[in-house]
Amino acid sequence: MSNPGTIRTAATPADDTSDLARFGYKQELERSLGSFSSFAAGFSYISIMTGVFQLFGFGFGAGGPAFIWTWPIVFIGQGAVALCFAEMAGQFPLAGGVYQWSKQIARPVTSWMSGWIMTVGAIVTAAAVAVAYQIILPQVSLAFQIVGGADDAGVTTTPDGAKNAILLALGLVVFTTVVNIVGVRLMAKINNLGVAVELIGVALLIVMLAVHIKRGPQVVLHTAGTGAGHSAGYLGAFLVASIMSAYVFYGFDTAGSLAEETREPRRHAPRAILRALTAAFLAGGLLMLVGMMAVGNIDAEELGTLGMPYLIKSTLGTGLGDAFLVCSAIAITVCCLAVQTAAIRLLFSMARDGRLPFGSSMARVSPRSNTPVLPAVITGALTIALLLVNIGNQRVFYILTSVAIILFYIPYLLVTAPMLVRRLRGQWPREDHGPYFSMGRKGLVVNIVAVGYGLAMTVNLAWPRAAVYGADHWYYQWGAIVFTGVISAIGGLLYLRYRRRGGTQHPVAVEPAADDVLAAEA
Repeated sequence: MSNPGTIRTAATPADDTSDLARFGYKQELERSLGSFSSFAAGFSYISIMTGVFQLFGFGFGAGGPAFIWTWPIVFIGQGAVALCFAEMAGQFPLAGGVYQWSKQIARPVTSWMSGWIMTVGAIVTAAAVAVAYQIILPQVSLAFQIVGGADDAGVTTTPDGAKNAILLALGLVVFTTVVNIVGVRLMAKINNLGVAVELIGVALLIVMLAVHIKRGPQVVLHTAGTGAGHSAGYLGAFLVASIMSAYVFYGFDTAGSLAEETREPRRHAPRAILRALTAAFLAGGLLMLVGMMAVGNIDAEELGTLGMPYLIKSTLGTGLGDAFLVCSAIAITVCCLAVQTAAIRLLFSMARDGRLPFGSSMARVSPRSNTPVLPAVITGALTIALLLVNIGNQRVFYILTSVAIILFYIPYLLVTAPMLVRRLRGQWPREDHGPYFSMGRKGLVVNIVAVGYGLAMTVNLAWPRAAVYGADHWYYQWGAIVFTGVISAIGGLLYLRYRRRGGTQHPVAVEPAADDVLAAEA
């Protein structure tokens, strides 16, 4: 495959502005992000020190040490999706990412549903990420356990632990909302700093754990008897454990969502998407492997309940362990910030196309901060509302997590599936593809893998299993399917309403008048 990096060696703001004008949009967002900021947006969304610290215990408890093999499998599947997205990002450098990509290659209803479902998914993800504070902060200091006591610290499965998780999450969402209202420059500075801390922290943590290695890599062949109780044996346990890896490996498309705020987005966005996913794979895989080789008691029950924080503190001691947990808290902060930032751009992109209620208000960009303020307020308010509805719910973490992943995998499919149809019809890559990222002849195989993986994992995530959702209430077991169905039905009704009102007829690509292009370049 080829990844031409010589699109333009010295692009000017006028170049990016005129490029945007060819799609029928004027430059309103502040174009200030560089290569690292673009990478950081995707990496912080994936966030190893968020996802791995959150769900290592779930994966280990479900599948034993051998659950780590879900990591490369999910990486290959999502890697195929990322390659498809890299091609899209090079062709359509527009805010909104997945929604805009789907709009360019699929029917209007498909793009509408991709944007609608992903917007809801981003809000659910922000809530799920914010709840992760409970996994980390009370294990650093009991001062963060505002509700409950020591027995509730670091867990969400007790009544007081669940309540405290919501309280901590509310504070984080308020912070990220304020930052996103202030503007993209502040967001980028905080995000870049957080990603730098996370990268350095993960590297040091891997080295420190490696010093304490007590067993060989063959530990990854042990299942710890987790296949018992599953009708399919260890395969059943393995599929449950794969939810951990699936939760970590999504959100890399955020680099594409910030395309209208990135300099030379056709060059930087495709690379950022692939680099973010690859960096997360290498760092997360090494961290889990070395951690399981270093922990004192690989059979400790706490590995399946308290997870990675327990592994680190029991291996490195309280002092060093707390220092790395603080790094994880920083990573959670910037992860939640990136999730909300992507949701804001998605709402903005759909609103300016006339596809949302109060579209003109939501598409308005503040002249002071160069940021769409109303979408920031709306995403923050909806995330807070979702958290408050679930206060005291001891299963809030796993339910939010599973639903969040599904609500991203479906929009991903609404890009990769239409893309595959176009490939089979000989309509992709297009004749005017240009010197941007292209998979060449391997594209068809990669695209087939992306669609097949997406379908298989979506079914796996939504499957109503007691091992994930509990067995006492049907609405918990079927919650992911019911919630996704309700969201899709509401989206369909909204689409029909705005189609009748002419709100979904924005042209896919509008060639601006020559005077408009000249004005944009000026």
